[in-house]
Amino acid sequence: MSHDVVADGLNMIKNAKRARRNSVKIKRISNLLIEILKIMKQKEAIKKYKINSKNKSVEVTLGDIIECKAIKPRFSCDVSQIEKYRRRYLPARNMGTMIVSTNKGIMTHEEAQKENVGGCLIAFFY
Repeated sequence: MSHDVVADGLNMIKNAKRARRNSVKIKRISNLLIEILKIMKQKEAIKKYKINSKNKSVEVTLGDIIECKAIKPRFSCDVSQIEKYRRRYLPARNMGTMIVSTNKGIMTHEEAQKENVGGCLIAFFY
């Protein structure tokens, strides 16, 4: 286990999908990871997640997901650079989502372009 909770959580989701499991239990959580899971649920990459505050863990039921990774190092980019990074990390034009941490909160790269804000690239999935 590393010190990056987001990278560990997304790795556990990816490994569970490769092992053809329906769900995975992530034992270390953070508020950032919960926000990422909310976005993944909106985009139907995961079906549901259940937070267990007593054990500080989250149970994730996997949905339609192929790949999910944290972006390291976390690049800072403005609106004009989002397209460059989208081409680097996502496989096709209308496939996949990058998660961007902006001063208006955590959002997808499409929302960031609509809001005309840049930020720090956190993760991507498709």
